[in-house]
Amino acid sequence: MRHGDKVKKLGRTKSHRAALMRNLVAALFTYERIRTTLPKAKEARRWADRMIRFGRENTVAARRQVARFVSDKSLVKKLFDVIAPRFGDRPGGWTRIHLLGPREGDAAEMAVLELVVREERHKEKQAKAAAAKEKSGRKAKSLKPEKKPAEGKESGRGEKEK
Repeated sequence: MRHGDKVKKLGRTKSHRAALMRNLVAALFTYERIRTTLPKAKEARRWADRMIRFGRENTVAARRQVARFVSDKSLVKKLFDVIAPRFGDRPGGWTRIHLLGPREGDAAEMAVLELVVREERHKEKQAKAAAAKEKSGRKAKSLKPEKKPAEGKESGRGEKEK
C-alpha cells in the first residue's frame, strides 16, 4: 500500500524540506517568478496556491496561518494587500509552471514557477482597460463622418475612381 505518498520528499528530511518550501514560496512572492527544478516547482506550487487562498480570505486567522509559513512580515503584507487582490475573481490556477529543459551538468529538469498575474502585467492590463474606457467614452461623444477619397484619385487597388 502506498500510504503517505502525497508529499514529494525531494531527498530531504522533513525540517529541511519545510525550510526549502518556505524559502521558495517567499522568493516567489518577492520576485513573482523563480527558476528551480521541476519537482521543487511542483511542490512549491501547492504551498504558494494555499498561501494565496489564505490571502484571498483576508481574515486575521488567515494572516496568522500565512505568518506561520512565511516568516517575513513585509511579504505577508504584500501577499494580502497586493498579490491576493489581483486574483479576486479567479477561482484557481494562480501559479504557472513553464518547462525549461534539462540543466547542464546533472540534466535535472528545470522549470520556471511564476504567478499567473504578475505586477507588470497587472499594471499593463489596468492601463489598457482605463485607455479603452476613455477611448469608448470619446467615441460616443464625437461621431465624425469618414472622409471620402477625392474624385479622380487612385484608391488602394490601383484603379481610378470616377
